[in-house]
Amino acid sequence: MTPALTSTSSTRFSVLDRSRTRENHTAPEALRDTVQLAKDAERLGFHRFWVSEHHGVPGVAGSAPTVLAAAVAAATRTIRVGTGGVMLPNHRPLIVAEQFGVLESLFPGRIDMGLGRSVGFTDGVRRALGRDKDDADDFAGQLEELLSWFRGTSPTGVHARPSEGLTVPPFVLAMGEGADIAARAGLPMVIGDLRDRDRMRRGIDRYRAGFRPSAWAEEPYVVVSGTIAVAATPEEAHRILLPEAWAMAHSRTHGTFPPLAPAEEVERRTMTARERGFYEAGLTGQVYGTEEQVAHELESLIKETGAQEILVTTSTYDREALLDSYTRLARIAGLG
Repeated sequence: MTPALTSTSSTRFSVLDRSRTRENHTAPEALRDTVQLAKDAERLGFHRFWVSEHHGVPGVAGSAPTVLAAAVAAATRTIRVGTGGVMLPNHRPLIVAEQFGVLESLFPGRIDMGLGRSVGFTDGVRRALGRDKDDADDFAGQLEELLSWFRGTSPTGVHARPSEGLTVPPFVLAMGEGADIAARAGLPMVIGDLRDRDRMRRGIDRYRAGFRPSAWAEEPYVVVSGTIAVAATPEEAHRILLPEAWAMAHSRTHGTFPPLAPAEEVERRTMTARERGFYEAGLTGQVYGTEEQVAHELESLIKETGAQEILVTTSTYDREALLDSYTRLARIAGLG
């Protein structure tokens, strides 16, 4: 019998897909895979489906999250759709407000606005975007300007159409000081990753301690994000993690994030000591195992963090194994 979460039955479960490219598969195929996964996530009963923003990254096809979110929303009927996230320093807040205003107008009551403060992956990407690392320093001001377009309070006297007067729930992706920014703005916070639980707990505590109620949220709302892999055996679940762990190790040692390789190919690769260190670190602390094992670990994670929602960010080469993992997770969470 499949174990179900008990004391955490009110916890929401959602999906973030990064549109990861795979060896010998095209970027357009990765985008179509994301749309198909959204349809599967809706069928399985997940609460949200989010897409991400990356530029100039060989291993990620998702460079235009609001465009991809529109495709996802058009292909689904009930699941909430959003971004995890739009990187606000890369864009003018008015343009972001207009894009989400259009999304909310086309798909009313289903759109989320997840916002991050990262700028390009490399110096070359940042130059191409016309940005530099310092642009992330004014994230709080950019966030306030963005929200002002929905409230119609911009000091410019300009009005964002069709955004003004619409309600598109904003979320802050918290890395470092992001927790403080989310708290001061009174917004829900998305925080990870599961590999550094102590740092994550400190961020959550800081967020809750500094939270100021706002028109967007009366109380703190914590979304914990991370990789979760479920399979028939612990070994099969562990294999789901291997392609992403290798891609991360490669990016840390070669400066470029590659397409995902099959798990069996990763297992055969010879790694330098430095690559092996990053690879093993990428496998440490993730939630994986059988349904019973993952149910137990999720119970502990949710009690430990008090999270109202879990955002699952798993990527792997084997799409069938990925769908099976989400199917088993939905069973554990009592979705559907």
